[in-house]
Amino acid sequence: MSALLGGHGVVAGQVLLTPYDFLHRTQYVHARETFSRLLDLGVVPVVNENDTVADDEIRFGDNDRIAALVANLIHADVLVILTDTAGLFTADPRLDGGASLIEQIAAVDEALDAAVGGAGSARGSGGMATKLAAARIAAWSGVRAVIAAADVPGVVADAIAGRAVGTEVAARPERLTSRKLWIAFAISASGRVVVDDGARRALVSDGRSLLAAGVRTVEGEFDAESAVEVVDAAGHVFAKGLVTMDAATVRAAAGRRTADLPAGSPTEVIHRDDLVVLA
Repeated sequence: MSALLGGHGVVAGQVLLTPYDFLHRTQYVHARETFSRLLDLGVVPVVNENDTVADDEIRFGDNDRIAALVANLIHADVLVILTDTAGLFTADPRLDGGASLIEQIAAVDEALDAAVGGAGSARGSGGMATKLAAARIAAWSGVRAVIAAADVPGVVADAIAGRAVGTEVAARPERLTSRKLWIAFAISASGRVVVDDGARRALVSDGRSLLAAGVRTVEGEFDAESAVEVVDAAGHVFAKGLVTMDAATVRAAAGRRTADLPAGSPTEVIHRDDLVVLA
């Protein structure tokens, strides 16, 4: 990469990142300042995951996700994700001759997620599903994303300029913080907390924390500070957050008012600062 860019008079600098660089505020700020300094010096950062310190449980998993999180980190205007197809299709164009290109996506929802397949070509590290997930992260960061074919002449310039190329995923008007992006899209859920309708309204409409009184049941086993999905009575996942207590403690506290909990117990099952409403 350095040799390729050097032929155009451009200096490249390798940046190795870990998930902790996005999860912890001090490391996030340090990483952002590093990128800012490199760009001020005219250096093009080439980003990779720091595999020497990442473990199997806390890692990015694919370069598309890293790219989306970096787009959030540096407040990018657009994220361009290059692949070996023209963009996102209504079906796999290799198998369905009637598949058509989806040129614009206003919002990535569960139905669209389910319609996208798994692994792509042998050359790539992930299929269209990972690219769509990365575009969704970018959109929730307030960053426009474009998924397009790498072999199209001028594709990057066209994507940046907003010309029609590939599939464009619109940016959401409200930008999530890096910490909430990480909670929503980068940490795997260790379990589920099923809540009643009153708790759902409090979380979605009022921006409240999740209290034990609103919890109906708990699914799975997890520790305190683990990520869990929040599910309504109909079984729909509408939020995700970091719990303040383990699964056994949440089960014991479910349905009880705060005043009835043992002394010293956390007042919230999930604090609103550690909760992301997805619906």
